[in-house]
This record gives sequence, C-alpha cells and structure tokens, in this order.
Amino acid sequence: MISADDLVRIDGLLATPAAGSNPLTDFRGTFPGLSLTRCDAFDMRDEQAFREYPAFNLYLVDGRDHCWHITQDMNAATGIVVAART
Repeated sequence: MISADDLVRIDGLLATPAAGSNPLTDFRGTFPGLSLTRCDAFDMRDEQAFREYPAFNLYLVDGRDHCWHITQDMNAATGIVVAART
C-alpha cells in the first residue's frame, strides 16, 4: 500500500528533479521495499496515469493477485511504474 505521505515524497522526486540527478536512483533509496518499474510513456499508452509530471507519468500497480494490473486505488497499490515522457 502506498500512503498519502509516500505520494508527497514521490511528487517531490518526480515533479521537479534536481538538475543532473536521476530521480529513480533517489526513489530506490527512499522507498527500498516498493516495487519500481521504469519504461517509456509510449509503453503505457493504453493506460491512464495516476499522476503526470513534466518528464514522467506515474502509474500505480496492484500486484496482489496472480497477474498485476494498473490501478487508481492507492490502497491497492503494491508498486509503481514510472514512465519517462519524451
């Protein structure tokens, strides 16, 4: 589950990443137990982003069942997908 506090910290990492930094590296250090998948926005073109930032789209993943799927429910989220916008 992703908390509201987690989303505030994710917003901080993805909304305005520091120049020359890799927000995904920072993410892994901040959320070591949360599943993170990185891809290009084109790969997620058929899904609705949970949040959109200038350089990234954020998707929540529900992996509680056998197959994971994209969700809009923070309480069901077990991981995230960060899609780079080009």
